[in-house]
Amino acid sequence: MDVTCGGLGPVEKATAEVQKFCDEVKHEAEKKAGENFAIFGAKLFRPQVVAGINYFIKVHVGGQNYVHLRVFQSLPCDGHTVQLTAIQTNKTLDDPITYF
Repeated sequence: MDVTCGGLGPVEKATAEVQKFCDEVKHEAEKKAGENFAIFGAKLFRPQVVAGINYFIKVHVGGQNYVHLRVFQSLPCDGHTVQLTAIQTNKTLDDPITYF
């Protein structure tokens, strides 16, 4: 992961770890979006190093539909917890992953 502290890193293909983060926050993402997602597959992400790491993740939720998640992973000294901090709905495969 090639990241500048505070800035968004490059777009990368989602890893098993990023998919695990998505699986952990799926229920909360569904609640915030007001819908249930039959598919919830991480495709791409951009990391941001802060006091932990923000992961900006493009997630396929079925058909041509995507959502963008901002998932925060705390530092090891804080338990490496993962939490959903924001979601953007009505995204497409072509929408760029940007800070939100």
